[in-house]
Amino acid sequence: MNKERIRFIDLFCGVGGFRVAMEQSCLENGLVPECVFSSDIDPFCQDAYEQNFGCRPTGDITQTDPASIPDHQLLFAGFPCQPFSIIGQMRGFEDTRGTLFFYIANILHHKRPTAFVLENVKQLVGHNKGQTLKTILHTLKELGYHVEFAVLNALHYGLPQKRERVLIVGHQNPIGFAFPSPSTSYKPLKEVLEKKVDERYLASDLIVKKRKQAHQSPYKPAIWHENKSGNISSYPYSCALRANASYNYLLVNGVRRLTPREMFRLQGFPDSYRIIKHEAQARKQAGNAVPVNMVKAVIDALLPHVALTLKRSGQPESCETI
Repeated sequence: MNKERIRFIDLFCGVGGFRVAMEQSCLENGLVPECVFSSDIDPFCQDAYEQNFGCRPTGDITQTDPASIPDHQLLFAGFPCQPFSIIGQMRGFEDTRGTLFFYIANILHHKRPTAFVLENVKQLVGHNKGQTLKTILHTLKELGYHVEFAVLNALHYGLPQKRERVLIVGHQNPIGFAFPSPSTSYKPLKEVLEKKVDERYLASDLIVKKRKQAHQSPYKPAIWHENKSGNISSYPYSCALRANASYNYLLVNGVRRLTPREMFRLQGFPDSYRIIKHEAQARKQAGNAVPVNMVKAVIDALLPHVALTLKRSGQPESCETI
C-alpha cells in the first residue's frame, strides 16, 4: 500500500520534541515522516539529537543559506522570543531583520512549504503591548499563508505539567484549521515519578524543614513549587519546567528534586528517548523542550490537511510515495 512521505524541517530543534511528535503523528495517520534538515546552535542539544535520531543538526541558522535547505512540506520551529529592534510599522521583513524569526520567514519565503507550526513562550502575546506578535502574524500573512494562533496548556493535552505556550499554525490554503480541543484529564503523577531514585536528588534537611513549616499538601504524590516571592504551593501536577530555575524550584512531595527522566516524561518524551549523561545539560534541555503531547495534538489536526493538499497537487517530486 502506498504511503505518503511527508518531508519536514526542524528549526531551533533543541532535543527534538517536534520531531518525536511528528513521527508519532505520522505513524498513527499512515504517513511516512522524513526530516530533511534540522538546526540548533547548542552543541549539547546537537549531541542529544544525534544520539536519538542518527543525524547531527546544523549549527547557527543565521549562517545557513535558505537555498541550501532541501524542499519540504512542513516547517517546525520553537524559536526564541528575541526582542525586535523595529516594531509595529508593518513592513514585513524590514520589521523582523536582526531577529531570529527573520530567518524562519526567509526560509518560508524561499522554500514555500505547504504548512508550518511555530512555538513560543506565552509572553509573546503581550510582548511590546502585542506589537511583536502582530508583526510576526503580519509577516507570515504577507508571505501568503493563512495563519491562526492560540495559547495552549500542556496540562490540557495529557501531560501533568502546567505549561502554557503560543502555537502559530500556517497553511498555504484556507483550510479552516482549528486547534485541538482541550481535555481535563492528564497522566497521573504516579506514572511519571520513578519508584526509586538516587540519594543525590534529596533536598537538604534545611530546605525540606523550611518548606514543610510553610506548607502542608492536600495531594500525594505532589510537586511542590516555590515562586519568586518564596510562597510554597503544591499540585497533583508540575508547574512549568524552567531551564534556568533553581535546582530546588520543584520538589517531589517537598523532599526531593526531579530526575532527568521524570522531567522528560513531564514533557511527553517516551522512555525510549536517550538522555545525555551530562545531567545539568539534561535538565536544561528538558526545561527548554516543547511538550510533545501538546504539539502532537496540533500536528494531528494539521496533517490531514497537508496530506490532502499534496494529494490534490498530484504528488510533487518532493513528496514521494512508498
